[in-house]
Amino acid sequence: MSDEAAAFVPGHITGFFSAHPDDDPAVAGSRGAGVTLSHGVDVRVVRGDVADDIDCSDAAITLNGDPIDVAPVDAVRDALGASNAQVVAETPLPLGAGFGVSGAMALGTAYAVNAAYDCRRSENALVELAHVAEVEAGTGLGDVVAQARGGLPIRLEPGAPGHGRMDGIPATPRVEYVAFGSVSTEAVLSGDTTALTAAGERALSNLRDEPTVGRLVELSRRFARDADLLTDRVADAVSAVRAGGGDASMAMLGDTVFAFGDDLSTAGYDPEVCSVYPTGATLRPTGIGDVSEPTSE
Repeated sequence: MSDEAAAFVPGHITGFFSAHPDDDPAVAGSRGAGVTLSHGVDVRVVRGDVADDIDCSDAAITLNGDPIDVAPVDAVRDALGASNAQVVAETPLPLGAGFGVSGAMALGTAYAVNAAYDCRRSENALVELAHVAEVEAGTGLGDVVAQARGGLPIRLEPGAPGHGRMDGIPATPRVEYVAFGSVSTEAVLSGDTTALTAAGERALSNLRDEPTVGRLVELSRRFARDADLLTDRVADAVSAVRAGGGDASMAMLGDTVFAFGDDLSTAGYDPEVCSVYPTGATLRPTGIGDVSEPTSE
């Protein structure tokens, strides 16, 4: 047991997905594909019994210095018997814009609490805890398992480890994105997902036939249109990129456009730039900022 521990979890853009609810939240989830990012979430956990001695905020959970309520983080702390743990998260990614920030916070909390409180859980057990917390909160269906894997994950079957099945595209392209605003994940997932799921299943079948980076963004773009998720600002950006000979799509679920290579830059946008994160969530050897992330160049 130590006074504190820290973890890094990559951000995750979902390119397309199909929703698969189940009475068992460990079995529930999504099928689909996406992109994990070198831009992610650093999570530092400080044991509640020592927090007063380590210059911590009075808030139980903070994101970029501001107090925040994140139901999946609360659920993970409770499940691990660490309800008094303080969680300090930092990220360059906007919340609610399709980057899996809540899933990253839940998974990072699980990893760091396990280390700080000597819970002795395996990686799969911790991923399942975070996945279940996200599903029960209605904030995500597949981000956690993708963030645990890294790379360009393809979710072949829904659910936590032991239930779901994963594959991936063997590539590490440069990633560009522009976040215009947020979309309510809870609102979309709580509504009728029949058409969305049908579009996601078609996209997954096509990607499995041709698992390439170019095919991923193309199928994501078609999915956003077929599932009626495309926002006006993303649609305008996608049109501009395609007019310049590139391709782009929407991050599900957020008012965010993403592309590979320099397609957004070429179209005249000033995007954020990062890379595919080749490995999944991991503990930091010491604390936040002590381990360099992969270069986006």
